Amino acid sequence: MFGRPKSLFSPEQTLPGHETQMWELPAHHRVLGTALDATPGDGTTPEGYEVAYFGLGCFWGAEEIYWKKPGVYATSVGYQGGTSPHPTYEEVCSGRTNHTEAIRIVFDPSVVSYADLVKTFFEVHDPTQGMRQGNDVGTQYRSAIYFTTPEQEQTARELTKVYGEELARRGFDPITTEVREAPAYYPAEPAHQQYLDRVPNGYRCHSTTGIRFPA
Repeated sequence: MFGRPKSLFSPEQTLPGHETQMWELPAHHRVLGTALDATPGDGTTPEGYEVAYFGLGCFWGAEEIYWKKPGVYATSVGYQGGTSPHPTYEEVCSGRTNHTEAIRIVFDPSVVSYADLVKTFFEVHDPTQGMRQGNDVGTQYRSAIYFTTPEQEQTARELTKVYGEELARRGFDPITTEVREAPAYYPAEPAHQQYLDRVPNGYRCHSTTGIRFPA
């Protein structure tokens, strides 16, 4: 998990990827028991639920943080923000897909707001570190918020500004979080899904600023 490329490759230098996903995912979330591919609007989730995507370092620990939050219906881990379709973990680790490790969250906004998810995002990792998170170095560990609606975009940008101002006041570098419309999300291999439920003493790495979101 150390010593990955620290800059993105040009599109012509990235790997070609694959035409289809090369593994079958579990049908259900190991912890929550919901459909792992739960998608609002297709009958797998209650009406009114939303999807959020975040990149905040190693996705094992990031997913665990969010599946524990009340109002979260389902989570999964995958690859997002790159150019190579249906990449493998090894290909992502090479840096030559330009993907970051991401988590997908399906949530009930009547229980947990998108703003709450974003605030948690900022508080549980260090969004100023660029192409790394703590000792995990490489483009796959970069910070990202990938919004799915105009309302999510407005919230994400407003809260990024607020938290960035608080960090600056405390002497931290500027936020490097990538904020953009959600690109294609490719679920990671089954071994990575809810990894820390299967391996409770497994690897967790989130280098936080220690700064709570301003009230």
